[in-house]
Amino acid sequence: MSTSITNSWQSPKHRATVYTILAIVGISILFDGYDLVIYGAVLSTLLEDPTQIGALSPAVAGTLGSYAMIGVMIGALSAGAVGDRLGRRKVMLTAIAWFSVGMALTAFANSIALFGFLRFLTGLGVGMIVATGGAIIAEFAPANRRNLFNAIVYSGVPAGGVLASLLALVLEVHIGWRGLFLIGASPLLFLFPMAFFFLPESPRWLTSRGRISDAQALCARFALPAEQFVVNNVATTATPAKTGFAGIFSTKYLMGTILIGAMSFIGLLSTYGLNTWLPKIMESNGATSHDSLYSLLFLNGGAVFGGLIASWFADKIGAKTIITSTFLLAALCLGALPFISSWPLMYSAIALAGIGVLGTQVLTYGLTSNFFGTECRAAGVAWCAGFGRLGGIAGPAIGGLIIGAGFGPTSAFFLFAGGAVIGSICTSLIPRFPAEAEVKIIEEPLARI
Repeated sequence: MSTSITNSWQSPKHRATVYTILAIVGISILFDGYDLVIYGAVLSTLLEDPTQIGALSPAVAGTLGSYAMIGVMIGALSAGAVGDRLGRRKVMLTAIAWFSVGMALTAFANSIALFGFLRFLTGLGVGMIVATGGAIIAEFAPANRRNLFNAIVYSGVPAGGVLASLLALVLEVHIGWRGLFLIGASPLLFLFPMAFFFLPESPRWLTSRGRISDAQALCARFALPAEQFVVNNVATTATPAKTGFAGIFSTKYLMGTILIGAMSFIGLLSTYGLNTWLPKIMESNGATSHDSLYSLLFLNGGAVFGGLIASWFADKIGAKTIITSTFLLAALCLGALPFISSWPLMYSAIALAGIGVLGTQVLTYGLTSNFFGTECRAAGVAWCAGFGRLGGIAGPAIGGLIIGAGFGPTSAFFLFAGGAVIGSICTSLIPRFPAEAEVKIIEEPLARI
């Protein structure tokens, strides 16, 4: 273990505090992933049975999938606007409660309009979780583990997809799609109380706002090393800096901000497009309705394990190199899928594509949270999540248009493969994060991009 004050645990309580925060953020994002996939998992039921919420066409179903993404985009950008001013804790508590209530209400929707509206409202809470979670982890994790810890929590997205796929396979016939949505509301019962009592405010954020005594008191209460969380930030914030969105669009960050937004847009276009329509694409390719759900299982399962492995390499050689490579891996696998006739090979290619699409997104948030300084970190992660959600909005809608127009699975796979190539190019052009030189005074360099 490193002897650096930044990279070592000061006490068992310090480690327990950080791991508890890791668990709270990770479980929150797990249910973000659950929300993402559960709609795609039950979509066949909603399409085939008009007595549920009404008669759905593929185009309308794709639009419904996009409503949640619009909510996520607005929620993420809103969290970024207030998170650097009100703090991480308040936003996270609000997001957990909001998301849970939204999922519960959606379970009782009885019309297409109400279902779409509630998906939008639920998305607001999801967006707040995604935008705030990355900032929290970046400000509590040891510097030499930030890529790993970000990968662990954001692996909750594909892990939640695996959970949704498995529960849909096992429970949908017993509890229906409404019961599956009620499961998504369960964080209100256990996660909100856990976060209320055990999620502290970020001492780095308190320091950046000039609340030095509050930051020191919080460090003492939770056994966090003040020399890491307070003194270091005093040194790095001696010169006033722009905060929030003004900060990320300043000359210092502008080029990286634009490229990160484009990278996230492409990643989420593929992520949400595939998670919404992959089962139907596989049905068009010859799979049964039930067997097509396994495609989501392999897509998200590949992302969970592949993303964690990729994060280990990211801490060694840099996240930018890994993300560029995994985007290309996704492009190759998605482009090859129309020509694979063997089901084992097909599912293997889907799992590898999952690494490149969802696994890439896991590292994207880590790269982003380490790119921006404390003064505008929440806004930076919110920009990544919020602007990226424009891709999430487009993905389900484009998939619905392709399926509805009868173009078939080949066109869909080629579209997503082409997007992955563009994502790789955007990632390769992102500059090194400008804040690195500023933290060398006391802290070892953050994980490289």
